[in-house]
Amino acid sequence: MSEGAVGPDRGKIEIFAYGGGGPMRLRLRPMRVGDIPEVMKIEVRSFSLPWTEDAFVREIEKIPFSRPLVAEEVGGRNGRAGPAVGGSATGGPAAGGPAIVGYACWWEVKDECHITNVTVSPEARRRGVGKFLMREILKDARRRGAVRATLEARNSNGAAVSLYEGFGFSPVAMRKGYYPDNGEDALVMLMEFSPDGGGV
Repeated sequence: MSEGAVGPDRGKIEIFAYGGGGPMRLRLRPMRVGDIPEVMKIEVRSFSLPWTEDAFVREIEKIPFSRPLVAEEVGGRNGRAGPAVGGSATGGPAAGGPAIVGYACWWEVKDECHITNVTVSPEARRRGVGKFLMREILKDARRRGAVRATLEARNSNGAAVSLYEGFGFSPVAMRKGYYPDNGEDALVMLMEFSPDGGGV
């Protein structure tokens, strides 16, 4: 079940059931520069080659075709505010505001959606946050006129590859030695939007 609408300045709340717990209420909204400290706490825990703070600033302020987003848990169980990811006891989301549990960046390049980052907090994984982010990216891209979506994934990241395959992505190429931290290959994946308007 969903409420609200996605737009440049509006959030979306969606209800998910996740294994072993109650509903999770998520809001999608554009990423702001003030979100970067919380985003970085997730980023550095998730990747051996994390993006830098400056990289996120560029996505927000310098790249006009970039669409950076955050997913917030706007309420925990029984309506209480969810715990902040990496928050502190003094200010920020830990003081009772919505917790950032995931984020994504994608580029709108003519009729193509190129997804550059989809990341979920370790504490919020396996609760539907990644699927929420992917589904909303693809829905927004389609509304904007995209006819296809592309991304790269580490060949060893089976969980991410499985997530993308669930949205209709298929491997189409390999970028040899793409990741400089260990020289791992990147799997290039492609998804074509169906012409009849079905699917995402």
